[in-house]
Amino acid sequence: MLIWDHLNTHLTAGMRRYLTDRDWLTVVQLPPYATDFNPVEGIWSVLRRTTAANRAFADSDELFTAVRRGLRRLQYRHDVLDGCLVGTGLRNQPP
Repeated sequence: MLIWDHLNTHLTAGMRRYLTDRDWLTVVQLPPYATDFNPVEGIWSVLRRTTAANRAFADSDELFTAVRRGLRRLQYRHDVLDGCLVGTGLRNQPP
């Protein structure tokens, strides 16, 4: 199974022909979405720059623990969370 986003090279006619010749391969195309309007993308960006920055995780449990710890810290940082909402237009810039 192959899971793809909407990267332009994944959508070319040549790539589609290549994939149709391989009946053993299942391709799942992820739906398009606008990251600019999704406040979760801002939160992931913060976690990538803090909790997960410059780390190699040994397994999924270690990654899960790090993300939980980072989210726990973020819940007390209302200014950061508000900034993620302001970036989407879902909340006005604070005075």
